[in-house]
Amino acid sequence: MLVFLILVWTCIFFVFLLVRIQRPKNFPPGPTPLPLFGNLLHMDMANPLKDFEKFAEQYGKIFSLYTGSKPYVFLNSFEVIKEALVTKAQDFSGRPQECMVSHLTENKGVILADYGTHWKDHRRFALMTLRNFGLGKQSMEERILGEISHLVADLDKNTGGTVNPQNMFHNVASNIIGLVLFGSRSDYKNEFLQHYVQFITEISKILNGPWNAIYDTLPLLRILPLPFKKAFDHVKKLKNMNLSQLNEHKNTRVPGKPRDFIDCYLDELDKRKNDGSSFAEDQLIMYIFDLHFAGTDTTSNTLLTAFLYLMNHPEIQAKCQKEIDEVLEGKDHASYEDRHNMPYTLAVIHEVQRVANTVPLSVFHCTTKDTELMGYSIPKGTVIIPNLTSVLKEEGQWKFPHEFNPANFLSEQGQFEKPEAFIPFSAGPRACLGEGLARMELFLVFVTLLRLFQFVWPDDAGEPDYTPVYGITLTPKPYRMHIRRRETVKQ
Repeated sequence: MLVFLILVWTCIFFVFLLVRIQRPKNFPPGPTPLPLFGNLLHMDMANPLKDFEKFAEQYGKIFSLYTGSKPYVFLNSFEVIKEALVTKAQDFSGRPQECMVSHLTENKGVILADYGTHWKDHRRFALMTLRNFGLGKQSMEERILGEISHLVADLDKNTGGTVNPQNMFHNVASNIIGLVLFGSRSDYKNEFLQHYVQFITEISKILNGPWNAIYDTLPLLRILPLPFKKAFDHVKKLKNMNLSQLNEHKNTRVPGKPRDFIDCYLDELDKRKNDGSSFAEDQLIMYIFDLHFAGTDTTSNTLLTAFLYLMNHPEIQAKCQKEIDEVLEGKDHASYEDRHNMPYTLAVIHEVQRVANTVPLSVFHCTTKDTELMGYSIPKGTVIIPNLTSVLKEEGQWKFPHEFNPANFLSEQGQFEKPEAFIPFSAGPRACLGEGLARMELFLVFVTLLRLFQFVWPDDAGEPDYTPVYGITLTPKPYRMHIRRRETVKQ
């Protein structure tokens, strides 16, 4: 028996020697990874942000962690992230291609497509199309205000009572990006909209949870019918829903007279029929998924954060309403241009984005070649994680880095000012291409709702919990809000 045990432990020892993980030469430091598991056991997978903060304190502004045998390099601080994503953008603008989220999107679309001609062509097309559809201009503003009117009507029905805003803000954000993509909105009880939001929400939950880490760390398990399979099933359903929209557009479009993003892409396909480009209908299907996913979750979670804080800082809510009333006096509705006359309100919106920290680890990057960063050697193909959390509450970058305070965006004279470290949309060529739409949407929803309603924390709700649910996007814990109609603006 003793001989048997010695043989077993000898075999285990040699297996560990064979699979032990060694950092490349001059690679960023970090905790010692375990065979097979890497550093997974060094972290609280339910919310590792505190662990990342601890590692940064211990190992510096650049450190490395392993999931299985795969290294991840974390960038912490504005200085390091700017150096990588802006100064050395070409070296750090790739996307990881062998992970769950890239398999879900089949490396198509634009957000997760790898760096190269295909990605550049599709990003350029998206930016041009969004601009042509009036981002920052009247047409997009009218679409957003039109959707907000439906939200206001919904809230009016609940005046004097309480509502759970989770689905409400998701529906609004989904409809606004839907207006850009599909050219039409859906009633909040519409089955298409409800299923679309449900599938996106459930995919996000799976990507945010331990099954994503298991999928990426232990590839052999991918063939088993484990819970991550549900994400692939949902993506398949969303692709079919997008395909139905595409087929409807193909039957009703007038070439050269686009109504929305899909029509614009089909026009582009006509122009590029024989040039061997990467533009194709299957690319468009995933493109729609990309933009809808990104445009729904981030904006809705930012709005949820905004009203959670406003209800529990009634003095800030009242000060915003006073400024809004003064600027909009005599006007039927807010305009995006009004932001220039609302420094305090604009500061509050930006402070909400800072504390919401909606995409805490940005979208993962990947090195496109062997490179260096702050004296460390980073091999080609290394996954790079810009820790935006570290920047949005970085000491020295903010007056009040650890509290909710609009003064972070106000000069001593009370004028709006935006610190360079405000990068909730990331930075460099991979920065969020929907930033313009998101900023307009947040401003118009925020100002319109505060002009018409007062939002109050319910008496029976207990103490507010500001701790968000961790994931690819940070989500406020579910809460209720009590609504009162203000008499400032008559219907």
